[in-house]
Amino acid sequence: MRVLRTYVKIALAVIFACATIVLLVPIVMRATMHSYTYISTDLVPKTEVVIIPGASVIGRKPSPILANRADMAIRLYKSGKASKILVTGDDDADVNYDEVTPVRNYLIDAGVPARDIFLDHAGLDTYSSMYRTIEIFGARSATIVTQDFHLPRALYIARRLGLNAYGMVADGQGSFLNGYVREIPASVKALLDLILYRLPASLGPSVDLKGDGQMTWY
Repeated sequence: MRVLRTYVKIALAVIFACATIVLLVPIVMRATMHSYTYISTDLVPKTEVVIIPGASVIGRKPSPILANRADMAIRLYKSGKASKILVTGDDDADVNYDEVTPVRNYLIDAGVPARDIFLDHAGLDTYSSMYRTIEIFGARSATIVTQDFHLPRALYIARRLGLNAYGMVADGQGSFLNGYVREIPASVKALLDLILYRLPASLGPSVDLKGDGQMTWY
């Protein structure tokens, strides 16, 4: 019985240690990325491109969270903080799901010139989006626009991959469970992706951000 109690104590200690590490990952990401995070368009540095990470769509329209990201990107673009916008997300033709085209239409309706809108149809997750921003689109600096719960992880991935990235907080948060709580396992996965230097499921030919973004629409 004494041996069993010892094993139980060891098991509980291991579980507690693992849980502590898991909880610390998003906390450390937030702390280390704080100095690269902005809430004012006046203060954020100029970069090559604004990145709009994918999120859910409702029918053929961006969800409120995705629309808020697009609104912030429009503000940055029109204030001269970047000359291009990269919309990245999941575009799975097999299941008729497209996160990027509704945002493209939203940007055009807001007056962003078509040639300055680039689409990344294979940004299946945040890691893939940041990896492809560097390797496919050749960006060396970028401003990521997303909500506060998501921004530290996106920034951490981007900067660890070598992108000179800054973050701009977009309005809207969604539910606490689908926001901050979801970031706990997502942050651990991101850290493992970085350690293993995971290759995205899809790569493809290079795209020149100095060119016409319309060539990436289809």
